[in-house]
Amino acid sequence: MHNNERLYFLDWIRICAFFLLILYHTGMYYVTWDWHVKSPQAGHAIEPLMLLSSPWRLSLLFFVSGVASAFLARKLPAGRFLRQRSGRLLLPLLFGMLVIVPPQPYFEVVEKLGYAGSYGDFMGLYLRAYHGFCKDGHCLDLPTWNHLWFVAYLWVYTLVLAALLASIGSARIAAVGTRLARLLTGWKAIVLPAALLGLVRIALKPYFEETHALVDDWFNHATYLPLFLAGAALAGQRAFWRELETLRFAALGIALACWAALVTYHWQPEAVQTWTTAARAVWALCQWCAIVAVCGFGHRHLGFDSAKRRYLTQAVFPVYIAHQTLIVCFSRLLRTAALPPAVEGLVLVVLTLTASFGIFEVVRRVPLLRPWFGLKRDEVPETAAVPAPRAAA
Repeated sequence: MHNNERLYFLDWIRICAFFLLILYHTGMYYVTWDWHVKSPQAGHAIEPLMLLSSPWRLSLLFFVSGVASAFLARKLPAGRFLRQRSGRLLLPLLFGMLVIVPPQPYFEVVEKLGYAGSYGDFMGLYLRAYHGFCKDGHCLDLPTWNHLWFVAYLWVYTLVLAALLASIGSARIAAVGTRLARLLTGWKAIVLPAALLGLVRIALKPYFEETHALVDDWFNHATYLPLFLAGAALAGQRAFWRELETLRFAALGIALACWAALVTYHWQPEAVQTWTTAARAVWALCQWCAIVAVCGFGHRHLGFDSAKRRYLTQAVFPVYIAHQTLIVCFSRLLRTAALPPAVEGLVLVVLTLTASFGIFEVVRRVPLLRPWFGLKRDEVPETAAVPAPRAAA
């Protein structure tokens, strides 16, 4: 039997995971990894910290999104479920690509290619799908969704879930979830999913670059779609979430040990060729164990409702939509101040959070704006679905 009670701890995890993206994308400005714009002082210093969340943060979001989608699908007829999810995802994606995202590629071509045109000139090229911004054989695809690729993928995976619901029914999906919950106990709850993720990474990662372009991103689809569907199947399986709580300390220890191994690997150039397969297996183990640990600790400590949860649950998607463009724009403004990187990074995070929530506060008060940021036109702060569970004695 599946349980339809809302899993409040997953709301808190989703909130924290999205806000972690603000820290992560701010960090991308300061590391040597490829990104849209770069600090003049970018270097290796914080890359070990970035590796703490790199293996698992997006996988966790797709897993939790699968759970949320399953709960919504159980409350709505199939057609209404698909229409609602399409409206909540496609309108923000379209608006984001036309209004929110364009400053990112504009400053990217200004910085990387020395583009001297105005923003208006750039938007004319952007809307005409200009593909002449090229460097080292790579051309910038315009228009682009940049960080909103997650929204596009989530919509496609929702279509897959809706097709499964229409073809085999929610009862059969719940039965699959029951069998999975019975299988994923003890050591198998860690080893089996990690092994599957490892096989995907070892088999596909060498051949399929992570493009975030949807149509050719087969490694990412082979990773994220199963996690999304697993979340949907396991949504109501209370025994599974209790099992993750039991495993939380073991999973955390394994994830941290894998992180230490990955940091060592990345700082040993001679190991790159020799230990690549082993490193991919360790990455997958870190990926899944971190998810187990986060969900396990969340189940233990975050199973409660509050006004803060309801407010942040509503805020998190608009904040996500706006945050990366704000990081890019504020980073350009702060360059002339020549602040030390640590101080500048802190200022950048504070400015991004403040502006993101400022945008949300405006949007939620204007009915015409709400759908373009993923909010229902007439939505009010969410109320508790069931009484908040008491803490365990």
